Amino acid sequence: MIIRDGGPDDVPAVLQMFDSAVAWLTAQGRTGQWGSVPFSTDPVRVERVTSWAADGGMRIAEIDGEPAGCLVVGPAMTYVSPAPEPELYVQVLVIDQRFHGHGVGSVLLERAVAEAVGQGVSLVRVDCYAGDDGRLVKYYESQGFTRAETFMVGEWPGQVLQMRLPAGTA
Repeated sequence: MIIRDGGPDDVPAVLQMFDSAVAWLTAQGRTGQWGSVPFSTDPVRVERVTSWAADGGMRIAEIDGEPAGCLVVGPAMTYVSPAPEPELYVQVLVIDQRFHGHGVGSVLLERAVAEAVGQGVSLVRVDCYAGDDGRLVKYYESQGFTRAETFMVGEWPGQVLQMRLPAGTA
């Protein structure tokens, strides 16, 4: 698996990743996170992915030359409380479901931690959907994140998680 910087040419592949994730979640009856409509058919979501690709924080994981996952790092989302110190914020983590179980998410999160260390930052935060059975929150906890704060965007329940890097790494 390689990780490379993403850009505008990756927009179709990232939309496909989201579409595969939405289909997978919908098949499980779990539409609370992203609904049941493919991202590629929603102009607002297409524009969001396009802006991520242009902002310089997109990272693409590839397996055998195929885009397998996407990480976007950048400023904290406007709906969460600001961090009291410099941070690296994971805005997006999505995996093409063809590569489910290959550790793509873990490798991308390791990349985020490495970038934080490289920037001299000792706090990494991410937010995620906290509804249904809480599996997504548990996933981030399994990756070393701890719960920091809950929030709501309309009826959408969210959880901010954080990882403090050990002293001496930042």
